[in-house]
Amino acid sequence: MNTRKKPPHLSWESFAEQQIREAQETGQFENLPGFGKPLPLLDEPYDELWWVRRTSRRENLSLLPPALQIRVDVDRTLKRLAELPHEADVRRELEALNVRIQKANLSSAWGPASTTSPLDIDQTVAWWRQQRGADAPD
Repeated sequence: MNTRKKPPHLSWESFAEQQIREAQETGQFENLPGFGKPLPLLDEPYDELWWVRRTSRRENLSLLPPALQIRVDVDRTLKRLAELPHEADVRRELEALNVRIQKANLSSAWGPASTTSPLDIDQTVAWWRQQRGADAPD
């Protein structure tokens, strides 16, 4: 990538065109990712906040107040438990979730107050075992 300063005798347009030409001559535009493929989201309806939605998805940002986000977090964690192979992993996930719940309950950042109760780990592990069809802990 060329990071030279614009010479005073060239206009911005001439300077940019010169840099593009030099990059083409040295092959810097060859084999670029996405070459020959349609632009993503080209057929989607126009959304003036497309960049906010894409950035929040890419960076895993939440636009929900903490009290609502923790409820989403609880639902996602409970769904993810089914994929965990060991009870120790389940307990670790639940302990981490309970810490996040307590943090949300103590937070007064913005939005409504959180009323989500920490989960009973033993009861949730019993539910996990039942879902897996396994009666004995591993």
